[in-house]
Amino acid sequence: MIEDQASSLRKMNQSRLIKVIAVTGGKGGVGKTNVTLNTAIAMAKQGKKVMVLDADLGLANVDVMLGLRVEKNLSHVLSGECTLDEVLVTGPHGIKIAPATSGTQSMTELSPTQHAGLIRAFSELRSQIDVLIVDTAAGISDMVLSFSRASQDILVVVCDEPTSLTDAYALIKILNRDHGIFRFKIVANMVRDVREGQELFSKLSKVTGRFLDVALELVATIPFDENIRRAVRKQTAIVDAFPSSPASVAIGQLATKALTWPIPAQPGGHLEFFVEQLIASKVAGR
Repeated sequence: MIEDQASSLRKMNQSRLIKVIAVTGGKGGVGKTNVTLNTAIAMAKQGKKVMVLDADLGLANVDVMLGLRVEKNLSHVLSGECTLDEVLVTGPHGIKIAPATSGTQSMTELSPTQHAGLIRAFSELRSQIDVLIVDTAAGISDMVLSFSRASQDILVVVCDEPTSLTDAYALIKILNRDHGIFRFKIVANMVRDVREGQELFSKLSKVTGRFLDVALELVATIPFDENIRRAVRKQTAIVDAFPSSPASVAIGQLATKALTWPIPAQPGGHLEFFVEQLIASKVAGR
């Protein structure tokens, strides 16, 4: 069945190149979802059609952070009650959000058949998008690794805490040694200034450079900003609530930079590559 899905995906329209970015971090509490949502909205403000996949399948919070009402989610797609297009909700500036469930352990332990069902849902997606941003769960579960591997660019969000650096290193190590991924983009979040962000990046680079064969790139330093907390309380994005704040400016720069990252001309540049890579990871793990 999985091989048949892969075959059908190759017949999808390949005229649209879609940028697929995974935002991950290893550790929870580093501001990963905030970075995801605000970057998506900043891209939408630049005229891009953006979709956010809440890939924290058991502890979803993307819709909650924006105060959106969700009637159906990915669990209903898996049960066959509706299509992926039917569960999408529209957020600020027209971004599309694929909401997951919260407090449902079964969604964190999908069987191969259920995982294939989710993949099939993506192959049948009709919504037109330019960018797909995947907000992964915390940790280094199979689901986190699968979504990261299937994306063209991996943004690893870190903050100035020892556990953040340790967990980020563990994630990078597994993706590098076990799955052959060599390039990672680093976002230093909640730092006091650019210098602190560079020092944080330097700490991580020294460890990875010593033990791993990877190339890290610091793509953003996002300052600690009280306006982020105010925006979260309002259930709005900081780039909308406080567009001139330091964090908003930094996120806007990240969004602009991310849109310039090249999209591979081969299948890696298409949405079907995303779902085919997910298929491949399940086939390899059987």
